[in-house]
Amino acid sequence: MEPKKKRIPMIVLHNLRKEYRTEDECIVALDTINLTLYKGELCCIFGTSGSGKSTLLNQLAGMEKPTSGSVWIDRKCVSSMDEEALASFRQHNTGFIFQSYNLLPALTAVENVALPLMFRGISKEIREQQAAKLLKKVGLGHRLTHFPTQMSGGQQQRVGIARAFVTRPKVIFADEPTGNLDTRTTRDIMHMITDFSVKYAQTIVLVTHDKSMADYADRIITLCDGHIISDERKTNHNEA
Repeated sequence: MEPKKKRIPMIVLHNLRKEYRTEDECIVALDTINLTLYKGELCCIFGTSGSGKSTLLNQLAGMEKPTSGSVWIDRKCVSSMDEEALASFRQHNTGFIFQSYNLLPALTAVENVALPLMFRGISKEIREQQAAKLLKKVGLGHRLTHFPTQMSGGQQQRVGIARAFVTRPKVIFADEPTGNLDTRTTRDIMHMITDFSVKYAQTIVLVTHDKSMADYADRIITLCDGHIISDERKTNHNEA
């Protein structure tokens, strides 16, 4: 029997707490969250509206600072970084997939996908070659020069996936990535995300309210009122 591979921590949350204060009250969105996510793990974070899942994603991605506690990605404390350091860290280590696609309407598919590579100083010719190669892998080789308005929702999300993975980041954050898609397209999109994750040993954090996403996850975390109420790891999860 082969020896079990050691799991490598990729994201660590330590006593994470997030409060929102108004004149009249203090709203606790996240209450003392301790969590470790591992390299190559596809983690689904579930919760109803108001459960804290979107706040948690914002904390993980460095969009908001915690009230207390810390967020670590690849042994770097992102919650203590200033905006300049955080922007640089995200460019080199993370990718994002959005429900609303967030494509730039004035850019073609290949230009949208190539955009993250531009911030790394890669030449236009090389970055568009890499973008085109990835678009072909997601079935859009015939749409390279099309603009977002010339593509369906499913095609735009494929562009969004290619853009998120083009730099091969260590972590991908996905915010309701199939929320605007039909069942068949959802299945196709999730197969693409999981295939890329396995191929490149990337950690995927997917926030959703859709329970069917559990079929694709290695790990299922459920939030309620700012607390983790369930943390289930599948027995056949991928280990890197």
